[in-house]
Amino acid sequence: MVRTVAVIGAGPSGLTSIKSCLDEGLEPTCFESSDDIGGLPTEPVSTVPSPSISPRRLCFSDFPIPADYPNYMHHSRILQYFRLYAEHFKQLQHIHFQVTAG
Repeated sequence: MVRTVAVIGAGPSGLTSIKSCLDEGLEPTCFESSDDIGGLPTEPVSTVPSPSISPRRLCFSDFPIPADYPNYMHHSRILQYFRLYAEHFKQLQHIHFQVTAG
């Protein structure tokens, strides 16, 4: 019997949780309240005048940031990277969008 696991949110922690579940043979169901993956790192921040997130700080250890990405990424590129990760590890089918848990 396959064990199921609830994952709350499809931000970076949620995405790595989904992958860990799949790696262990578990069946994750992720509940994301918004209409897309990414969480807070992909939200525009009006108080920051220029992109200021280094890939070295948020690269997944098992999925390097593409070489053509800049050293400091705009939030839209971070979202693109998270999408590549989710697609590569076939996570999107496990995410339910615009759903709140509880």
